[in-house]
Amino acid sequence: MADNKLSIEDMAVFCKKKGLVFPSGEIYGGLAGFFDFGPNCVEINNNIKMEWWKFHVQEREDIVGIDGSIITNPKVWEASGHVASFTDIYVKCKKCRKPNKIDKNEIKKARCECGGEYEVIGDLNLMFKTNVGPVEGSTAYLRPETAQLIFADFKLVAENSRLKLPFGIAQIGKAFRNEISPRDFLFRTREFEMMEIEYFVHPKNINKCPFIKEVLNHKMNVLSAESQEKNKSPVKITIKQALDKKIIKTEWHAYWLAVEHKWFINLGANSDNFRIRQHTKNELSHYALDTWDLEYNFPFGWKELEGIANRTDFDLQQHIKHSKKDLSFFDQETNEKVVPHVVAEPSLGVGRAFLVFMFDAYNDDKKRGNIVLKLDPKLAPVKAGIFPLISKPELIKIAREIYDKLKMIYNINYDKSGSIGRRYARADEIGTPFCITVDFDSLKNKSVTIRDRDTTKQVRVKTAGLKDILRKLIDAEIKFKDLK
Repeated sequence: MADNKLSIEDMAVFCKKKGLVFPSGEIYGGLAGFFDFGPNCVEINNNIKMEWWKFHVQEREDIVGIDGSIITNPKVWEASGHVASFTDIYVKCKKCRKPNKIDKNEIKKARCECGGEYEVIGDLNLMFKTNVGPVEGSTAYLRPETAQLIFADFKLVAENSRLKLPFGIAQIGKAFRNEISPRDFLFRTREFEMMEIEYFVHPKNINKCPFIKEVLNHKMNVLSAESQEKNKSPVKITIKQALDKKIIKTEWHAYWLAVEHKWFINLGANSDNFRIRQHTKNELSHYALDTWDLEYNFPFGWKELEGIANRTDFDLQQHIKHSKKDLSFFDQETNEKVVPHVVAEPSLGVGRAFLVFMFDAYNDDKKRGNIVLKLDPKLAPVKAGIFPLISKPELIKIAREIYDKLKMIYNINYDKSGSIGRRYARADEIGTPFCITVDFDSLKNKSVTIRDRDTTKQVRVKTAGLKDILRKLIDAEIKFKDLK
């Protein structure tokens, strides 16, 4: 991380101070596991979702999107197994009485943070229940994940989108889990937003990925199940090496692990803070052929950022069995009717992605005397600040004209309050990558200065070309150091 001393509590304090994230209904004491997002955080999260959608859906020919309902027919959740078995083991500390959840393999050895032993209360289903309509007893559920609507809608979406195997269906949306012990700020909450893909292939092609050559040389920190059993450390190897050594079982799984890692790195995240970890036999889901987590080195340890499971045909078969409907797919290339396999299920929480980008961007700049959020310009909530050097009418007039033109394209900020240094600091603290200052030379030669957030260097450019320059800087078509 950019600042190894920064804890998750420090990040929560910073986000609240800057109006990014704060407890929901705080004037009434808040409610554990629920958060509200302020103006700049809304912009960051929207940018994260937009970049994810662009990368995974708009720039590909093989993936389409849906937006499923948060509440659906409860039989969907019965078929998926959530109603019967979506549970955590609920425990309470015998000493401090603090509630928690533990893994079934930890019952005997787990201890509370106070050192006390746990008393097992029982299994708690994490589904939020609600009633539909005026009649009590018409139980429905808030969805705990977004995947099942993709499976339930699979045939309708596939046929109307005229998709050919292999293909994926993507979705971004809210999910809800009645967590026993929400904790670590946005890492584990009761209401969260997910970005998810179910990627379907012909059953005979579960190990044939036509895109694998694109990622064979991509390097990642890899922690296999065998390495965990032998208490070995992760090794940094290429995707090709992981496949050749049969550490990763299928080309498709290897491909999607690399793709998801690359998405973070392309948006400025630090590659050294990531690793992929294979689920051991004890934690592998009953339906999964293989599961890997893309993990991030959070201040509280290596934790799951994104789960990527090979779900085989389990989900579609479950819905075929319970709905009595034909969800098979006619594959034109093989002239066969098949139930496709899900070879990868990249599933990522927006909140956790937000934390990753914030931790990697956070810099306590002692020289400047303020925090600098070095967010990628694509993710920055405000793309540019427009500042008249001083509050003179002639400078304000030009600054406002520039602001009015640029605000039609980007979310930008106009600020004339306080010293120019203080305005730069305010912009740095919310991650604004570029500051445009109008000074007295602007009156003479119709030019302005652009300041780079990361280096504080400034370059003078003509006002007429400002819009195009800003676009190229944000889209990384040019680097600031190359501006003339």
